[in-house]
Amino acid sequence: MVVLELVIILAAAKLAGSISVKLGQPSVLGQLLAGIVIGPSVFGWVNDNDILKEMSNIGVILLMFIAGLETNLREFQASAKASTAVGIGGIVLPLVGGYASGMMLGLSPFESMFFGLVLTATSVSISVQTLRELGKLKSKEGATILGAAVLDDVAVIVLLALLMSLIDSGVSIGIVLLKKFLFFAAAILIAWKVVPWLMNRFAHSGIQQAPLVLAVILCLSFAAFAEATGVAGVIGAYLAGISISATRLQEAMIEKVEVLSYGIFVPIFFVGIGVSTQLSGVDGIWMVIPLSLLAILTKLVGSGLGAKWVGFSWRSSFGIGAGMISRGEVALILATLGLEQGIIERSMFSVLIMVVLITTIVTPPILKVLFQSKHGAAAAKIGRVKSNT
Repeated sequence: MVVLELVIILAAAKLAGSISVKLGQPSVLGQLLAGIVIGPSVFGWVNDNDILKEMSNIGVILLMFIAGLETNLREFQASAKASTAVGIGGIVLPLVGGYASGMMLGLSPFESMFFGLVLTATSVSISVQTLRELGKLKSKEGATILGAAVLDDVAVIVLLALLMSLIDSGVSIGIVLLKKFLFFAAAILIAWKVVPWLMNRFAHSGIQQAPLVLAVILCLSFAAFAEATGVAGVIGAYLAGISISATRLQEAMIEKVEVLSYGIFVPIFFVGIGVSTQLSGVDGIWMVIPLSLLAILTKLVGSGLGAKWVGFSWRSSFGIGAGMISRGEVALILATLGLEQGIIERSMFSVLIMVVLITTIVTPPILKVLFQSKHGAAAAKIGRVKSNT
């Protein structure tokens, strides 16, 4: 009955998204909550399964691909200093706070460090969609958030490799780091030299929709290459999008990929987060609220102060910090790995899942409060219309 479940997911996504917008909130918030309602936690109309997970994975990959397509490369380069400051702030404070809280809860040093790593992870897929609806994705703040998120994820991967090598002597940190280096070196070279040439060549091939098909192939190939080398697939997709954004086909690709993505896969991803959440049977429920507050404040303050240090206003600084709050699928992957490797117990795993969910749900309304302005209302309205069509 997978087809019926997809019907329910898509219908719930559009209905909940529309209601959320009418209530003055980003549509993505409604879609996240809709997943909880139709999932096992409430009505049980849709169950988490492998097909849903794979379609959700494609959804987040396409979402980050679009973010790359919409990235102004010059603005992205200009925000490198700001992204670095924001990224460092978003690494240090959550890592220290997570480690300290783990030790206070009686966890071992390794468990506490792993807990800190989960809090350090950043997933901007939720922020990307919210910023698009608010008309802020192409702003300096948006470019800073995206750059900082990439830096955070790379740092988490390196730190995780170091932690795993300390726990398991069979893990070579040198090999792990070499694989990461090879990915970025090869991906940047291909994105710089090969992708523009291929896109321009296929633009005159005469084959129907050839540039679109090639763009999707490049997106998925970069994502697969990233995952094969231990880097998050969304980073590969984002790099693929940036490479195509430098060609004259940028606008055409944005329009065509949006139809494919927002028509099917992206709504499935957002609703799927809610569906995969199990609200019942969480051990250590008393820890969820304080740890969630810790997760929210360490990113908000850490990344926010980093933004303020490089010259952003206080409002923009905390808006950037808010864009780094959501842990999303990156933290979910880390938590699952920790459970499988025996680093954390199932009770702590359940708590982490709840913390990730809360950081994901609170991100859209916080971003709206900090970024929405009278001057941005028109752009936000256009973004909401596009996201709900």
